[in-house]
Amino acid sequence: MSSNALAFARENQSRFLEELKTLLRIPSISTLSEHAKDVAAAANWLAAELKRIGMENVEIIPTSGHPLVYADWLHAENKPTVLCYGHYDVQPPDPLDEWTTPPFEPTERNGNLYARGAVDDKGQMMMHVKALESLFAANDGKLPLNVRVILEGEEEVGGEGIAAFVREHGERLKADFALVSDTEMFAPELPTLCVGLRGMIYTEIEARGARTDLHSGMYGGAAPNPFVALAQIIAQLKDSAGRVLIPGFYDDVKAPSADELKAWASLPFDEEAYREHEIGSSQLTGESGFSVLERTWARPTLDVHGMPGGFTGAGAKTVIPAKAVAKVSMRLVPDQTPQQSFAQYKAYVESLKPKGIELDVRLIHSGDPIVIGTDNPYIDAAREAMHEVWNKDTVFVRGGGSIPIVGDFERHLKIPTVMMGFGLPDDNLHAPNEKFHIANYHRGIESIIVFFERLGAAN
Repeated sequence: MSSNALAFARENQSRFLEELKTLLRIPSISTLSEHAKDVAAAANWLAAELKRIGMENVEIIPTSGHPLVYADWLHAENKPTVLCYGHYDVQPPDPLDEWTTPPFEPTERNGNLYARGAVDDKGQMMMHVKALESLFAANDGKLPLNVRVILEGEEEVGGEGIAAFVREHGERLKADFALVSDTEMFAPELPTLCVGLRGMIYTEIEARGARTDLHSGMYGGAAPNPFVALAQIIAQLKDSAGRVLIPGFYDDVKAPSADELKAWASLPFDEEAYREHEIGSSQLTGESGFSVLERTWARPTLDVHGMPGGFTGAGAKTVIPAKAVAKVSMRLVPDQTPQQSFAQYKAYVESLKPKGIELDVRLIHSGDPIVIGTDNPYIDAAREAMHEVWNKDTVFVRGGGSIPIVGDFERHLKIPTVMMGFGLPDDNLHAPNEKFHIANYHRGIESIIVFFERLGAAN
């Protein structure tokens, strides 16, 4: 395995890492309005970087929220076109006191780079940029295939801006396939392609009782309590065995194939190690009759994320709140749809409404579940490239999370997506001490270089 682009990437590993650190220092937290300028700063930094390495038509595209960054290079005649996607926004770093080092001061420790966004998704997004830079530098400013790049700043808050852009301006993103690096390897040193993702619906249930907050001593026993109402409703959404009780919820669930189940059973999975080191609980839960991988990859779920409202400060305040909210999401699998699943859920929740309570069941955002066919030349080239870099057979897995843009690419652009990710299961996505294994950053860059070179040579 040798090419001028690979040699360039290896010679510049130190610089590539430092440039990633520069981006990680920008606290581009998309969900907090006070960081809007930081999100814009990250977009500007990436646009300048894309222009510097040789990409053309670089543009920062406004949306209803945070901006998109677009660039292209389209001079490889009769070669395929790849659409490289990534997101530069990050989750809030809370709780700060659980970080060993500051979340926006990238720190190397034990072969890892610790920072918010290190693996989700700034580090993996930068692998694309650095692979393109290496290919440009090694080939006199040319690439082996045509490239479009689209980067968003709202993935962590639903991705509405890019969804609208893909829907309304699909001609600007015309490509043969998309490349997304926002997933993980199944295990260290095991090259992995993700070929399925769960969809999701994220909802809020608002319960309203009295016109205003009331004193529980004066009115308790007569006034409806929205928190109690929500607790009663939530308790009826799932049974003790983890099965969702919404009527019709499982009607359209498509089981994985026998071949897929057989492949999953052969993966190096230690359930006890998973429980102890990844979950950290005394026991695993979920539907009986399904393996852990089936439950997290191919079965739908329902979870409650928070119940803001009422009094939560220090000390005591005997208030019956006028309203309370519960944030509830569902992960969906083929062939469920967000529209049908939300309709079933809304109707069921409203049927559980306690006396004296008014309910508002709201859909916040959604994404379709998806399974990518593995019988296409882009998946084949990716599998071969990863084998070449890692010297091991590439495994196919599904992911339990959701990347709504993958469904948008298939639905509106009619293209498959190669999900080539290099995170690890213990990288602490969305949690304190998020990290990216530095060796994976560099080998990810090399894998993308080989992938693009193979596709350019084959056509």
